[in-house]
Amino acid sequence: MKVAVVGATGLVGGVMMEVLEERNFPLTTLYAVASEKSVGKEVIFKGEKHIVIGMQTAVDNKPDLAIFSAGGGTSLEWAPKFAEAGSVVIDNSSAWRMDPTKRLVVPEINAAVIGPDDRIIANPNCSTIQMVLPLAPLHRAYKIKRVVVSTYQSVTGTGVKAVRQMQDERAGAEGEKAYPHPIDRNCLPHCDVFLDNAYTKEEMKMVNETRKILDDDSIMVTATTVRVPVVGGHSESVNLEFEKDYKIDDIFTLLSETPGVVVQDDVANNVYPMPRYAEGKDEVFVGRIRRDESREKCLNLWIVADNLRKGAATNAIQIAEYMVGKKLV
Repeated sequence: MKVAVVGATGLVGGVMMEVLEERNFPLTTLYAVASEKSVGKEVIFKGEKHIVIGMQTAVDNKPDLAIFSAGGGTSLEWAPKFAEAGSVVIDNSSAWRMDPTKRLVVPEINAAVIGPDDRIIANPNCSTIQMVLPLAPLHRAYKIKRVVVSTYQSVTGTGVKAVRQMQDERAGAEGEKAYPHPIDRNCLPHCDVFLDNAYTKEEMKMVNETRKILDDDSIMVTATTVRVPVVGGHSESVNLEFEKDYKIDDIFTLLSETPGVVVQDDVANNVYPMPRYAEGKDEVFVGRIRRDESREKCLNLWIVADNLRKGAATNAIQIAEYMVGKKLV
């Protein structure tokens, strides 16, 4: 089993290698792959140094699996080349997510849609993954009509440059900027670029990807995504409107029984999800579970997850594990 991690020198690529090691993924050869400017650098995997190679060299090595976290443009150019060489590609960018010929997968929800002919599989957006995981069982039970979500997103979702900007600001130092405004002691209602409809690209990802993953275009979704000076993970305030009414105890039971979801809801003892404690973990944490008293058949949730792990690397590795288990790789 030869595995290529494309974007190995980036934040998510580094976490992908950590997760492959932690989960003891059954690989025999790892190729650390990045752009030409990073070729020759070293990364560590299982205590050993690996020299970073370029894209064409990686394609020529014909890995069984290529896990991409290298940006949409790179994925559009290179994912088909890996697939043509016989690799299965799991792509973490937005390049293929809404392509009707490509599967968009959160394994706990819809891994079964992957078939033997799927050679490029899309990993959803980090904010979408952590939201739909607890929403899926609720949708099956009560049918979600509408989702209103506001996010509080870690600077790690932007990348290394954003983390450095925040660190520089806290240290009072000048440095390269990832954002058009200061991020420390600030909140930016601006994740990704603004579109013609005045929503950001990140907000529309949550709209469109939620419908595709839950396989229901009737679900109405509206999102406001906000960047906050946090490194541990993304947080989301989610309001749901159902077709059917519910009992709050049944909501707790459903979520507690959902693989990959951890309920943290004991407000009497100040227990609720926080990114500080989600960092480094693979689960999606849900709390502040309560009925929306302003409207019938509505529910409020607070959802937190490490965006670099379940929101990116871990979800991709779980897709790979499923495909290996089903002998699709």
